[in-house]
Amino acid sequence: MTDTPDDIFDDFDVGEEYPTLMLVARFASMISQTEWFHHIGEPIEQNLLKDSRDYLEALGFPEGYPAEVLDWDDAIACLETNDWNSPAWEAEEQLAASLINEALEFIEEDVLEVALTNVTSKASEHITNAVESASMRWGIDDEEILRAAIGAAVQSCYQAALVIAAEGEEDHPFALKFRLFESGHWPLGVAGTTLNIF
Repeated sequence: MTDTPDDIFDDFDVGEEYPTLMLVARFASMISQTEWFHHIGEPIEQNLLKDSRDYLEALGFPEGYPAEVLDWDDAIACLETNDWNSPAWEAEEQLAASLINEALEFIEEDVLEVALTNVTSKASEHITNAVESASMRWGIDDEEILRAAIGAAVQSCYQAALVIAAEGEEDHPFALKFRLFESGHWPLGVAGTTLNIF
């Protein structure tokens, strides 16, 4: 029988040895309280508009702007045209690598991996349920798009957890990106300088 992430955390005083990981554990427990995909297809409200612009600016696209995506057909079209080697994708990869390096300055690699695995495990469970509920509401049964939704949201949880583990700032691009998901929408990605939000 192998230890679960929670069992491994019990083997030492996380709060004393790795204080940021206590915050990561709290973050993991809050994932179930987020209204994942609850407001997809709805108009972008003012606070979401601000968070979107802040995210674009922090990511290195100060001239970028958010665009509303109001139905599944348009969302699918956006995903199909995404360039996964785009400047935005590259910027996120570099940010993630930088956060990992910062976190490893005061957290052992295997301990950090356990903490992040705990986050993605809990996120996957709750987000999968939320996506299934959303798909039933909308009458969508496209497995590929549903997997894309789950993957994007779980990745955002992982990225936000990295920010917490590395003692990053609240205005870090990954923290701002998580807020977009937290609003119940789905940021589909940056195309050119446009952030498409479903």
